[in-house]
Amino acid sequence: MMKTILLTGASGFVGSYFQEKYAGSYNIRTFSFLRNNLEALHVKGVDVVFHLSALVHQMGGADEEEYERVNVMQSVELAKKAKRSGVRQFVFMSTVKVYGEENDVPYTEMTTCKPEDAYGKSKLKAEKELQKLEDESFIVSIVRTPIVYGYGVKANIKNLISLVKKVPVLPFGKIDNKRSMVYVGNLCFIVDAIIKQQKQGVFLVADTEALSTTRLIELIADALGKKVYLVRVPFFESFLKLVKPSFHKRLYGSLEIDNTQTMQSLFGEAKASLPKSGEAEVLLPKSGEIEVLLPFSVEDGIGLMIHGKTT
Repeated sequence: MMKTILLTGASGFVGSYFQEKYAGSYNIRTFSFLRNNLEALHVKGVDVVFHLSALVHQMGGADEEEYERVNVMQSVELAKKAKRSGVRQFVFMSTVKVYGEENDVPYTEMTTCKPEDAYGKSKLKAEKELQKLEDESFIVSIVRTPIVYGYGVKANIKNLISLVKKVPVLPFGKIDNKRSMVYVGNLCFIVDAIIKQQKQGVFLVADTEALSTTRLIELIADALGKKVYLVRVPFFESFLKLVKPSFHKRLYGSLEIDNTQTMQSLFGEAKASLPKSGEAEVLLPKSGEIEVLLPFSVEDGIGLMIHGKTT
């Protein structure tokens, strides 16, 4: 019998992909906190709530109270209503920001959480409050993601693209950091497995390989058809760290995930085959435009889209 899923955040990047991809696998109902009233929501007959709706990381910052209201209070209220109505499983989309920021040691499912910003703190608090609701009839599945990328993701590093377009020599050579990411299809593939297997606990999702900043820029240049020479300038990194520390962290810092435990739990092996495992996802819409989608920095709107005409 087909399960019924209540999906929040359905109009977003991940939600719209999940709806389209799994419409034939589940009976999907949607709910919007912006357009609908939670008190009027009926969840009788729903098997799983997949909760994507959230106030995500804002580069310009946001009030802690707003993160608390949206990411904690709304999530818990929805979960309590679901539990009262007999919903069996609550899948909560979280973030690697619950661990903290860039780190030289890969994060795992067992890494101690030490979030540094209001967004990460609100997500971790929501996780803990949701887990308090667990019992034999109600399970909570927490999915922590790094960068999510794929068709339809919003642009967020236009300055870097502009540099690649205009400047033939850039000081980003031999940066050997590692940044994990996950293709939206891989993320939804793992969520689908969590739902089908009714798995509870904390799950980490990531593509098989992490990218360095140098490799990312090379991919952007390839996508644009540009020849770019990447050189290493010793003083540039120190200068950037001094004047733009947050930008320095994203360019030179590592944020890598080791999700061996998740993969073994769901698929019985540490390196299970995922739908996509390449470094870039290239799509050719019928309009004749080519859209090359590549990942970049954590949670900043989560990706980049390069548009160009096919020949």
